[in-house]
Amino acid sequence: MTSNAIEVERLSKRYRLGEDRPGRSLREVLATSARRVAGRAEPRSREELWALRDIDLAVAEGESIGVIGRNGAGKSTLLKILSRITEPTTGVARMRGRVAALLEVGTGFHPELTGRENVYLNGAILGMSRSDITRRFDDIIAFAGVERFVETPVKRYSSGMYLRLAFAVAAHLEPDILIVDEVLAVGDAEFQTKCLRRMESVEREGRTVVFVSHNLDAISRLCQQAVWLDGGKVAAVGPAHEVIDGYLGAQVSRDFAAREHQEGPIALEGVTVTDLTGRSLDVFRRDRPFLLEMQYTIRTPVPGLDLTAALLNARGVEVLNEHWSDTCPERIGDPGRYVARLEVPAVLNAGDYVVAVWFGTAYETFIWEAAVRRFRLEGDVKTRPHRAIALGLPWQVEPSNESPRPPTPRYGSASASAESAPHSDRGLE
Repeated sequence: MTSNAIEVERLSKRYRLGEDRPGRSLREVLATSARRVAGRAEPRSREELWALRDIDLAVAEGESIGVIGRNGAGKSTLLKILSRITEPTTGVARMRGRVAALLEVGTGFHPELTGRENVYLNGAILGMSRSDITRRFDDIIAFAGVERFVETPVKRYSSGMYLRLAFAVAAHLEPDILIVDEVLAVGDAEFQTKCLRRMESVEREGRTVVFVSHNLDAISRLCQQAVWLDGGKVAAVGPAHEVIDGYLGAQVSRDFAAREHQEGPIALEGVTVTDLTGRSLDVFRRDRPFLLEMQYTIRTPVPGLDLTAALLNARGVEVLNEHWSDTCPERIGDPGRYVARLEVPAVLNAGDYVVAVWFGTAYETFIWEAAVRRFRLEGDVKTRPHRAIALGLPWQVEPSNESPRPPTPRYGSASASAESAPHSDRGLE
């Protein structure tokens, strides 16, 4: 029977806003004392903020779980408690095994030490022996791509080098539990791909992964399970695709209601998705085009007004992003009520989609609604549910006019020449 690597019971974390914190730096203590001497001490606030409230969660050994939610939902606070960086106010979090956490760039690094010294320092913190660290050292440095700077103090590293080395250490020293925050967003696309592949490898090795990210596509690819935090509480926990679907649906409802209080030169009054006859529907056929329709009012003249419509699929991938200015150099910015329509051809795969809308100019944003409408395209995914678009591009296959090349002689064949045959006293080059 599989045991749990992580068990969280009735976990809560409270912060008192404005309260003096234990463990402050000498600079903070001196600054506070100086303000008090000058009679400018800030009044202490008794306001409380519960970052987490009554969290219950269990993660089995070898399981990967994604943590999703809006900014301020409590995701990073939960990871800090699991990493033993901060203590909970109430409740308990049990971790079985060695934990490696990457919560921010350079976590656990000493700036005066070299890259080599920090690798050994972090390994020692994780409980690794020097021989184990030495055995994995070359792989860590190669993954991070800092071979030329391994003897350089990390205080001289760029943020990207810091990040690559920190992740390489955390992922290669065989932790039982790997905890990774949104810090991966700092790296470039190539590095993010390497990190995701490494985390997949860690999971295949039977280790536990806890991954916080706003990249829902990465969550759905990497994690079997997901937990959705909302306002410091668990809104849903279960299979990743089900939790992500619920999260996206809730954002549509919440953001759509919030639009009624918009202020400024532009007011977005409605967004609908219709078929070509003008019928507003929630479900469409995948093999037919549809219309995005935005109703808005311009209150005051807006020179250079622009409009963007975007579509995100259920994994959070932006599959369409069209600007008004892409095809209309001169656009209407005079006061009045308007309707903007955009016809989307039948190229998207079947699945759920969310509409996002932006209004602004080259210098200013007036409206950004990340989720104003949700709809579904029904149809055959042809066993490729992760495909974003289905273009149906024509193939052209024909016999080649080139003569086939003679086969290359194989080692040990009778036709191999003496020059091409390997000598028994030579190693592989």
